[in-house]
Amino acid sequence: MPDVLQDRAGVQVLVCDPAGPPVATEQDALDLIGAAFLGAQVVAVPTARLDESFFTLGTGFAGEVMQKFVNYRLRLAVVGDISRHLATSAALRALVHESNRAEHIWFVPDLDALDARLTAIAS
Repeated sequence: MPDVLQDRAGVQVLVCDPAGPPVATEQDALDLIGAAFLGAQVVAVPTARLDESFFTLGTGFAGEVMQKFVNYRLRLAVVGDISRHLATSAALRALVHESNRAEHIWFVPDLDALDARLTAIAS
């Protein structure tokens, strides 16, 4: 399935195909942001699309990607199981915890959890 714009809980979400091109560079993130300008408010990126360096905070890649989404006033939802990354990094656990408390970047296990977040902020 290609990346597709979906209405999820009343919000336009660009749901990215897990088999799509990897997000391994800042330009890859900008390409997703450009695709979102077709009307999306949220970009849901499966963990399978994210380069491993995203989960190694010392590389700075996660920060670059997340800052791009904030700058363009788009929400980013990282969708999928990241437990193996969390198990090895206290810094990543802290980042996920703080991100999930805020409005722009969320780490969710699946699209149902994203729908619940979107529904909660609409109330």
